[in-house]
Amino acid sequence: MNILVTGCAGFIGAALARRLLERGDEVIGVDNLNDYYDPGLKRKRLGLLQDFDNFRFHKADIADAARMTALFLEVAPLRVAHLAAQAGVRYSISHPHSYISANIAGFLNVLEGCRAVQAEHLAYASSSSVYGANAKLPYAESDPAAHPVSLYGASKRANELMAHSYSVLYDLPVTGLRYFTVYGPWGRPDMSPMLFAGKICAGEPLQVFNQGRHHRDFTYIDDVVEATLRILDRAPAPAGDWDALRPDPSSGPASFRVYNIGNQRAVNLLDYLRTLEQAIGRKAVLEYVDAQPGDVLDTLSDSSKLQQEFGFVPHVSLEQGIKQFVGWYKGYYGVP
Repeated sequence: MNILVTGCAGFIGAALARRLLERGDEVIGVDNLNDYYDPGLKRKRLGLLQDFDNFRFHKADIADAARMTALFLEVAPLRVAHLAAQAGVRYSISHPHSYISANIAGFLNVLEGCRAVQAEHLAYASSSSVYGANAKLPYAESDPAAHPVSLYGASKRANELMAHSYSVLYDLPVTGLRYFTVYGPWGRPDMSPMLFAGKICAGEPLQVFNQGRHHRDFTYIDDVVEATLRILDRAPAPAGDWDALRPDPSSGPASFRVYNIGNQRAVNLLDYLRTLEQAIGRKAVLEYVDAQPGDVLDTLSDSSKLQQEFGFVPHVSLEQGIKQFVGWYKGYYGVP
């Protein structure tokens, strides 16, 4: 199988690419190795992939239309896992143009590439951030996603609408993956597990936003990759006639779906910190601060649709996952 993975040096992208390579697929990886966070971490993830003979890497920016057009025509992928994006909620407040370039223009280039080569399936990273100001928990795919509270969330919701239009216009099978908070070994340094672990290990104060009242649906990387693989391997079929009274984006005659990929467990931020402290073997020095602009107060996934259609249930508990993450973190950063 000839599969293009964008963002292949990223956290989820590298883990997915490795699983594809291990099962024998030919993987074409794309990444621009930008400096949003430590490029050295990205290069080390990439180095693990380059040990495989069935991996080819192209350093490219998905926002470069000419480069992406040429790449799609050169490699003609059967399937595409589009995981490249400008991530981060708070970064979108200070660097909004990055999100339009990578997440809007870049996604358009991927859609155009898939259309040009008639890819059999495009699975792309969306986010739980699309639910925004929704007060109903747990979040279900049939809930409206009309009130994102960050530009990042808005860009991901725009991706879903763009994908839907391409599915209708060009009969392109597309699936959006609404990832909830993903953690584990080789994680992103801008996310709470890495940030908190660094502060705890160094004995430095760490800021606890919203006075610690946040709840998050933490999903271990192995569970996320397994769910993504199952979805990528099955292109969606048309779901039926249009139903204007249903907000479910998977209704209608397009070959289009969205799925929540979460652990279906809301963990209080302070409980999460206690689990991290126990795994590290050191207490955190906490500094309580107010919520930040763009933060969603609570997230919780209703992933019953994923379970019903793919038979998938996450199996890694927070305690197990944090233990695995801390083991990797201490080894990677040389923490005693």
